[in-house]
Amino acid sequence: SVADGDAVRLFVRDTGRGLTGEQIASLFEPFNRFGVEQEGIEGTGIGLTIVKALVDGMGGAISVSSEPGEGTVFEIALPAATTVPAASTAEAPESAPSPFESTVPADSTHEGSVLYIEDNPVNVLLVEELVASLGGIAIVSEANGEAGVARAQRLLPDLVLVDMQLPDFDGYEVLRRLRADVRTREIRCIALSANAMPEDIERGLEAGFADYWTKPIDFPQFIASMNRLFGRPAARSRAGTQPAAAALSPTRARTGRAV
Repeated sequence: SVADGDAVRLFVRDTGRGLTGEQIASLFEPFNRFGVEQEGIEGTGIGLTIVKALVDGMGGAISVSSEPGEGTVFEIALPAATTVPAASTAEAPESAPSPFESTVPADSTHEGSVLYIEDNPVNVLLVEELVASLGGIAIVSEANGEAGVARAQRLLPDLVLVDMQLPDFDGYEVLRRLRADVRTREIRCIALSANAMPEDIERGLEAGFADYWTKPIDFPQFIASMNRLFGRPAARSRAGTQPAAAALSPTRARTGRAV
């Protein structure tokens, strides 16, 4: 790393196969692995997408230089830390927007909307990228149950994905509150949780979740399930480099397989 005025620059160099200019131009596209999946090399093609989203979220920038056969250099520039006086409670907004929160564009190009209630920003970024890869579906997120329920009441999304372990109350309470409100009682709610024991899945389904998807997320199955829920053919997904996968049903979800 190198300090450079108001920025700190991090350099990561490898001595691998390198990249062509065409590959660099599409390097941060989710699921684009440039054909290496045909060589049996493990991976998903989402890692650099998440890195770029995190760097952008911190007000930084990432750049790449490479030559085929010579390796690749990644440069990350981040704003240097400064000492900022702590804001008083009275000055702080009641609900400060998360740097990872999206907003639904006010246009008619979106076929549906998703609300993801999740306090882990990396999980939020991952699901947002997966949904974005489908095209045509807007997604917003909230980091706790209370804000999530309030957002659902305002937005009335087509689908709510609910993490089961939230900082204020759990996913069951989120579901109970949504079902108790006439405005949100009919919205499809799906649990998305790392609690993958059969009894966890069974309890979630019995509580009224339309399905129970487990973490870590299986990207092709997640995409196939989203396409099914929104009545779209799998080919609509821009993640064309991934093989098609059958969508989960509640019966299949009981096996504890990831989605």
